[in-house]
Amino acid sequence: MHFAFYDLETTGISPAFDQPLQFAAILTDDAFREIERVNLRCRIAPHIIPSPWALAVTGLRPAQLVDPTLPSHFEFTQEIAALIERWSPATWTGFNSIHFDEEMLRQAFFQNLQPDIFATQFNGNTRLDVLTSLYVVWYRHPDLFEWPVDETGRVRFKLDLLAPLNGFVAHNAHDALGDVEATIHLGRLIAQRAPELWAEILSNRDKTAVQTRLASFQPMALVERFGGGPPRATIGCFCGTSASNANQAAFFDLDAADPADLLAADDATIFAAVDATPKIIRSLATNKSPALLAVHTPSPVQIQRAEVIAQSPDFRGRVGNALAARFPQDPEAPPPPVEKQIFGGFYSHADKALLTEFQRADWLRRQEIAATLTDARLRQLGRRLVALHAPALLSPKERGQFDAWLRERWFAPNAPDIEWTGLAKAQAALGELRAKAGVDQGLVGEIEAYLKRFEL
Repeated sequence: MHFAFYDLETTGISPAFDQPLQFAAILTDDAFREIERVNLRCRIAPHIIPSPWALAVTGLRPAQLVDPTLPSHFEFTQEIAALIERWSPATWTGFNSIHFDEEMLRQAFFQNLQPDIFATQFNGNTRLDVLTSLYVVWYRHPDLFEWPVDETGRVRFKLDLLAPLNGFVAHNAHDALGDVEATIHLGRLIAQRAPELWAEILSNRDKTAVQTRLASFQPMALVERFGGGPPRATIGCFCGTSASNANQAAFFDLDAADPADLLAADDATIFAAVDATPKIIRSLATNKSPALLAVHTPSPVQIQRAEVIAQSPDFRGRVGNALAARFPQDPEAPPPPVEKQIFGGFYSHADKALLTEFQRADWLRRQEIAATLTDARLRQLGRRLVALHAPALLSPKERGQFDAWLRERWFAPNAPDIEWTGLAKAQAALGELRAKAGVDQGLVGEIEAYLKRFEL
């Protein structure tokens, strides 16, 4: 299978409320030989205020955000969706991609009414994260790489530090295409220096294969990293599946407790085992290419405890119920913004067909389609797209409603519960940038001038 290495540069770090500005990707064969590359950019959506910090990190000038020669964000997602379809099947691979780039791309598809927001996971596609793979290398063969260390002695797992330290000399950090090239370099090094380990890492791309391995109830190592510490492994075994999410498995820490002590425990005790800190039972996403490794010489105690779990289906079912109960929804709470409703259900076949037509239609027909969608989320997003791209089609009442929504977004307070960048938050970030050494103050001035357009 081919690898599709990719990276995004974005307006900020919130998948729900920021957007990609650059998408770069290189398609390779399984020996990392390049087949094709793309480097796509787009304009900023009118309702989004970019994070000044994001612009300072990437060096993107505000004038580029509104460059009329670039496609709109809507057109940009169409280009990416077409590319994913053309390159499929492939393993979509990045650096911290599963926890950031995938989430950002999925939101871009959702908010621009792409019919398939999970395009990198279906149609034969799989996913891989080179950052997680490096955690595995650190745990299993740390001598294979040079590891950057900060002034406190902590290892830093940052692409712009790791790649140059391990022989990559052409890294244009914080440019999407440069980051893609650096990611390929690190993936190639793992495959060349530890081919058996690389093969084991690749085996975790397929969630069915992961679920099959877990269902053997053999002790396995789950490698994770928390906070700023080094990666570490939990030796455990499968302990059930969430009652609300078939892709969420329970993983029992065989060194932390004896499962026999929990078989007759009450529900509160089992819930504490999956929710308290430290956790006895961890959550593992089988569809996110987990760092799951074989344990070649498990201890007799680990084997015996895993066997207890294997012989206790009722216990595994109760654990699955506890996993599902970890994040209950408050029925009295107001509905979240539509961006936060992305996992509120799959689209109906009828709506999905209309979304396919929406992508090909003109804006007048798109307005008609948006009004007929049965999914309230999609209707709201469709109306937003019409307002952003064809405001002349709006009635005076609709225009007033849209202008009020824009003001709410732009003039939101700089408060912890506001996840997007409003003008107040952007101004506060400008103050921080002015006081920080090494920041291009000319760029800061350009950002300040750009933000004045939102004060009108």
